Amino acid sequence: MVRPPNPRPLAPLFLLLLLPLPLGAADPLPIEGRLMNSCIQARRKCQADPVCSAAYHHLNSCTSSISTPSPTQELLVPEDCREAAKHLRNSSLMSCTCHRRMKNQVACLDIYWTIHLARSFGDYELDVSPYEDTVTREPWKMNLRKLNMLKPDSDLCLKFAMLCTLNDKCDRLRKAYGEACSGSRCQRHTCLRQLRAFFEKASEPHAQGLLLCPCAPADQGCGQRRRNTIAPSCALPSGAPNCLELQSLCVADPLCRSRLVDFQTHCHPLDILGTCATEQSRCLRAYMGLIGTAMTPNFVSNVNISVALSCTCRGSGNRQEECEQLEESFSHNSCLMEAIAAKMRFHSQLFSQDWADSTFSVKERQNKNPALMPQPWVPSLFSCTLTLILLLSLW
Repeated sequence: MVRPPNPRPLAPLFLLLLLPLPLGAADPLPIEGRLMNSCIQARRKCQADPVCSAAYHHLNSCTSSISTPSPTQELLVPEDCREAAKHLRNSSLMSCTCHRRMKNQVACLDIYWTIHLARSFGDYELDVSPYEDTVTREPWKMNLRKLNMLKPDSDLCLKFAMLCTLNDKCDRLRKAYGEACSGSRCQRHTCLRQLRAFFEKASEPHAQGLLLCPCAPADQGCGQRRRNTIAPSCALPSGAPNCLELQSLCVADPLCRSRLVDFQTHCHPLDILGTCATEQSRCLRAYMGLIGTAMTPNFVSNVNISVALSCTCRGSGNRQEECEQLEESFSHNSCLMEAIAAKMRFHSQLFSQDWADSTFSVKERQNKNPALMPQPWVPSLFSCTLTLILLLSLW
């Protein structure tokens, strides 16, 4: 009697299905593809539906006739605009988001704020950040041996500037805004655009290293280098405009409005105990996102880490309290100050230890903070398919 062949054990094969394959992780999706519901993608879906498309275009025409109210004002909306909004209530546009490093970011934000009207009809609703943060997959590699050309006692802001210089992309972007923001012929609009490009396109650790480098209290040269990262002589407005006028100018621009709302979302203390709305990494990202907009904040001096807007509340009239609240959301923001101080301590530790290997991953050491831990690995469709083919061939 011939015995049938023994069936192969399923357990080892099943375990193989759970193993990540490097091929799938080597080709990350574009930022828009990693967003759960990009406003650009959501509008494409809407355009395929005649009812949704007509309602969206009508609502878009309403934006020019409806001004954004302050919390004490009522939003007056024509009935036809309310009717158009009702047709969009169940569409994917209502929950769409954008990303500050995505292509066509301004177009995405235009869609978001158009749809925001549909969310705001009725009671006044506080704005919600349009940005969805995606997980950064690639750690930042840093070779400290390249800093041997500097004096051992060089300040840390100089060391982070050198690290940027040694990185082709960071160096190119930094030179671009340095040229645009210097000299007597500096045009503020061009300077701000190049500043935004640097903080959007340079790797986050490089940008944070330049802006949030720690200095000794008495080292004014280091503090001045840190403060001049934002080129205050050109990037900031001349004189001291009223903070509410600065805010109105910002809200009129979809990108600046988005960055301001993102900051208010992630750097806002929730209660009198100072409990912060989100983790420090999101607050810092939102704070840095404002650099290069009309609401660009900066360090107020070379000797401390206090930040403020370049504006005043003089002449605010009966809106004095509202103006002071806006100003203090930067100058007296405990969540922002704690996030800046924590990042500076981390940067200081990078150069205070004798690393066995001078080339290391910053991300790995940041992940000791639970708030910065990477998301659980989820196998991609490609890796699962490839694994299944491999198993069938072995079977």
